[in-house]
Amino acid sequence: MITGKIDLNKKQKKNALLQTAFELFTDKGFTKTTIADIAAKSGLAKGTFYLYFKDKYDLRDRLIASKAGQLLADAHEELTQHPVEGFENQLIAVVDYVVGRLEKNPELLKFISKNLSWGVFKNAFERTVPEDTQQFYSYYLELMEKSRFPCKEPELLLFTILELVGSTCYSCILDNQPVSMDKYMPYLHQSIRQILCAFAE
Repeated sequence: MITGKIDLNKKQKKNALLQTAFELFTDKGFTKTTIADIAAKSGLAKGTFYLYFKDKYDLRDRLIASKAGQLLADAHEELTQHPVEGFENQLIAVVDYVVGRLEKNPELLKFISKNLSWGVFKNAFERTVPEDTQQFYSYYLELMEKSRFPCKEPELLLFTILELVGSTCYSCILDNQPVSMDKYMPYLHQSIRQILCAFAE
């Protein structure tokens, strides 16, 4: 019982640091935000920060993976509640959900798109909580297998689609350029279908 309370306390502190860092990074910017700022706003001692993160860069990388991973986990949950048939349609449904969420939260879009790289995402994604964010890749492989979609490079396929969605969302949602996201969506869907054809064996 005591161990459970200690673990919960640790998780709450870590989550407080992550959430505070996200607020400060999106408000002040990553460069201008210090570890002392994050600790102070979290109501924790500066030394507590180092119990959970090596440095500010480590926190940022885990925060990116956590935010991006949670977004994908939520998309997974939406798809289980409103199932569609076929891997191609399932992937597009996930993309539509992610785009919709990013349209409603431009600060999250700025933070993820500006900082996300595949290396950061993959490495941190594999070792960060919550656990449901780690399950998305397994779920993605499961969808692919159930639909018998023939692909030798599933990781490369996911990377290509995430890069496409991230870059186009950034321009179309934040800058409304070259067109609005609504106008671009049919082309995004078509591009994803063509990418899938390119990766099919």
